[in-house]
Amino acid sequence: MENQEDMSQKDDKDFIAAPSPTENVVAKPPRARVSDAPLPEEEPEEESAGEKLERKRDYLEGFLQKKPEGVAPGEPGGEVHQSVIDALKEIYDPEIPVNIYDLGLIYNVEVAEDADVKVTMTLTTPNCPVAETMPNEIEMRVMSLPGVRDAEVVVTWDPPWDPAKMSDEARLELGML
Repeated sequence: MENQEDMSQKDDKDFIAAPSPTENVVAKPPRARVSDAPLPEEEPEEESAGEKLERKRDYLEGFLQKKPEGVAPGEPGGEVHQSVIDALKEIYDPEIPVNIYDLGLIYNVEVAEDADVKVTMTLTTPNCPVAETMPNEIEMRVMSLPGVRDAEVVVTWDPPWDPAKMSDEARLELGML
């Protein structure tokens, strides 16, 4: 019996009742209405479709050209990292008229704190005719960039290259879209 009384006392203390809906009633603020908005002194001129398109194009162009803020030069989006990627986009596969970056041959670009660059890449096939010269060309091109101290190119076959690694731009160039 004592256990039941102790439990009923515990049950009474384990919950807090919500206040009555009539207690502490706070009035709702009035809803905003369009008629409450202040009227402009004069109506703005209607923008033509061409002007609107040009305004949007200018905005988009400015947005795309804006550089990330507070990014270290070696991090993705940083100055050195981006210059390496831009340089890789200037090297073309001799058999396919697409740059090696958009072709999906570049798997990774790492820039160390001491400005050493490591590019991990693959080739379309192990029997690629430029298998011996392409890595050296990439290494020389990256090493010639300002801000780069040293460059290393690592060729890997895992995962193997396939056309799914190509960018949309490369697919469009090759008529695959």
